[in-house]
Amino acid sequence: MTILDPIGDLLTRIRNGQRIGMTVVESPDSRARVRVLDVLASEGYIRGYTRAHDDKGHPLLRIELKYLERQPVIQKIQRVSKPGRRVYSSIKDLSLVANGLGINILSTSQGVMSDVQARKLSVGGEVICSVF
Repeated sequence: MTILDPIGDLLTRIRNGQRIGMTVVESPDSRARVRVLDVLASEGYIRGYTRAHDDKGHPLLRIELKYLERQPVIQKIQRVSKPGRRVYSSIKDLSLVANGLGINILSTSQGVMSDVQARKLSVGGEVICSVF
């Protein structure tokens, strides 16, 4: 089965896994997914991830979800830029998520990063998703 939006698929797997209280979710491996997971891990929204293979030998990512007092750390995670509608923003026009409590994940000319890091480097780019 071909996945047309791998980032959207990753975010949906995380969202669904947290809704039912899973500690680990699995997703197919790709560079784009790994870069988004790196940002989520560095900002403290997930415990981490490991690369593995399934029983057929296909590469996959095992993502360890994070909970605080039995509540998921990620309250809301949604895709902003979609394959049919890309959303680009300069750093001046980028709005805060939940008054600065959440983050936007951006794909910039200097790599995938959170909006906090993009503001420090003063670069804009494609807004991949927002997390709160």
